[in-house]
Amino acid sequence: MNVYRNPIRHKELQLKNTGHRINWLRASVLGANDGIVSTASIIVGVAGASNSSHFILTAGVAGMVAGALSMAVGEYVSVSSQKDSEKVLLEKERIELETMPAEELEELTQIYRGKGLSETSARKVAIELTEHDAFAAHVDAELHIDPNNLTKPFQAAYASAISFCCGAIIPIFAIILSPERIRVQMTFVAVLIALIITGALSANVGGAKKRVAILRVVFGGILAMVVTFGIGKLFGVVGI
Repeated sequence: MNVYRNPIRHKELQLKNTGHRINWLRASVLGANDGIVSTASIIVGVAGASNSSHFILTAGVAGMVAGALSMAVGEYVSVSSQKDSEKVLLEKERIELETMPAEELEELTQIYRGKGLSETSARKVAIELTEHDAFAAHVDAELHIDPNNLTKPFQAAYASAISFCCGAIIPIFAIILSPERIRVQMTFVAVLIALIITGALSANVGGAKKRVAILRVVFGGILAMVVTFGIGKLFGVVGI
């Protein structure tokens, strides 16, 4: 029996791929949100301490680059560790299939018994899947890993960096392009709108309530900006 022509297996694969896409989308939204909040906090803090557009722009760009690199490195390390763990599990499963095939067949049978099949049907499915591709059948049912589609550290790294930069560029443009006398206020407005959008997107991806997600994101972002602006005002010298 070809598992890829089995409608139940095909649906399971579709759901798994959808789950992967949702995880990537959620990570992208969160990366953009981090870029918005952290960069906005830096530039309004500098704006509170100095009227210099050059200083503000420098701080914003430096914060964006540093944040993007930090996100990329962190994501690369995290996903690399996950990939290493997946490889270890796959190799362990390969060895077990070679050294104790009967026990592995029984384990696969019990997995399908746990999904609601009768003993006879579960064993028949396990035998047919094992005859078709024992390794693929076991790693999918037991480990939920596609050996041909392991996590990609570099892809995760640059995706995180790009999403962070996309978020960070919003407060930078807002404060640089706004008139000096209202640039902090305009930045707050731009960030507020951006956070509402990312909050709504994260709620859609996660299936959560939009109002709660938006309020949580907006409150955290605005609080960070208020605190850093206050620190800039407290320790800064106007016209530095």
